[in-house]
Amino acid sequence: MQPATDTTKPGAEKSVSRFAIDAGRSTFTVQAFSTGILSAFGHNPRIAIRGMKGDVQFSVADGMVSDVHLHVEIDPRSLEVTDDISDKDRREIHRQMYDEVLEVERYPEIVYDCSSVTINGSGDQFSSTLNGDLTLHGESHPLSVSARITLMGEILKGSGEFTVSQKQFGIAPVTVAGGAIKLKDDVKCTFNLVARKRPRNNNEG
Repeated sequence: MQPATDTTKPGAEKSVSRFAIDAGRSTFTVQAFSTGILSAFGHNPRIAIRGMKGDVQFSVADGMVSDVHLHVEIDPRSLEVTDDISDKDRREIHRQMYDEVLEVERYPEIVYDCSSVTINGSGDQFSSTLNGDLTLHGESHPLSVSARITLMGEILKGSGEFTVSQKQFGIAPVTVAGGAIKLKDDVKCTFNLVARKRPRNNNEG
């Protein structure tokens, strides 16, 4: 597979491929990091994103890929702490995360939309750089993501990691114990997404 630049010859026939994210086979985790004078006694919460959906679309003509588009939607209510902690601590972290950090009642959706993709490599495995916009906590900002892509017939896999600044999206990092323990601004996001090819209908090229 070649770089995602539309250099196809005039009149070249394009084949459109569409893939839908398989949430059941995909993983998406968020890692926060503690700081402050008592941070050594705190922990770095790991959060799993359970509810997401999305699709990938691209065109291929003469071996060249173009018109790449990625759209991912995440339900912020689906975020769950996966650490081995007490039920009481888990409930408190969830309460702060839903009510104070993400404010899910006001902002019920997290969206990443990307239509600018650079692809390097050939064959079924290649690297890519996604340049899109992340909408989080009611604000949208550009976000560049590097990903490793594998295409295996009807299955498309993508993996990588990136960081998000909470303050950039108007989110104040959580503080507990009077500020003795608090979470750092940047959180690390790690993903291993699996998408399945959608059936082609009669109106598609």
